[in-house]
Amino acid sequence: MIIDERFVTYMNSLDPGNTALLDQIEQEALRTDVPVIRKETQACLKLFLAVQKPQRILEVGTAVGFSAILMKTYNPADCRITTIENYEKRIPIARENFRRAGMEESIELVEGDAAQVLERLEGPYDLIFMDAAKGQYLHFLPQVLRLLAENGMLISDNILQDGDIIESRYAVIRRNRTIHRRMRRYLYELTHHDSLVTAVFPVGDGITVSSKKQENSIRRTK
Repeated sequence: MIIDERFVTYMNSLDPGNTALLDQIEQEALRTDVPVIRKETQACLKLFLAVQKPQRILEVGTAVGFSAILMKTYNPADCRITTIENYEKRIPIARENFRRAGMEESIELVEGDAAQVLERLEGPYDLIFMDAAKGQYLHFLPQVLRLLAENGMLISDNILQDGDIIESRYAVIRRNRTIHRRMRRYLYELTHHDSLVTAVFPVGDGITVSSKKQENSIRRTK
């Protein structure tokens, strides 16, 4: 828990909630130990959708389709979503959830390793939501930046690792040290990249929000 649990509980009590179908999919996922984005992150994502109104969205990490359906539901703009998933057991569940939501035509699920799929995709995407294997964020970044539109938004979830990110690598469980090192490097790259403006927020398990600068603004700053 990054911030006081009582504060999180209070914030979540103010949330007006989601559609009945999203609530049902969320509960089904939680009963089967499938992670979905936390309530605080859901609220932030709805805000960014309302501000950005993205027409093309890319999601890296579908799971059971909850966040893709949420983005389609709460985006004021008519949008198309491409979402990538590699875990075979979750793919049919996600497809069924898209069918239940009546969104099979507007949400495209691409099966396969995201590292390979990203290379085949053609941008630009107005919003990219990164919610896949945390140790791979750094490897995905070059292709994600290629696909992100100028003034587009990159949102990365679960970047603070329940607070472990601030610890010394020797204080982290040995099996998590590679992810810890890669995530620290990912955060450094986002916050120091010439083409990005990035903020880190202690929301949920931590998110970063990055906006891609226009090419002429990058040249002016050099």
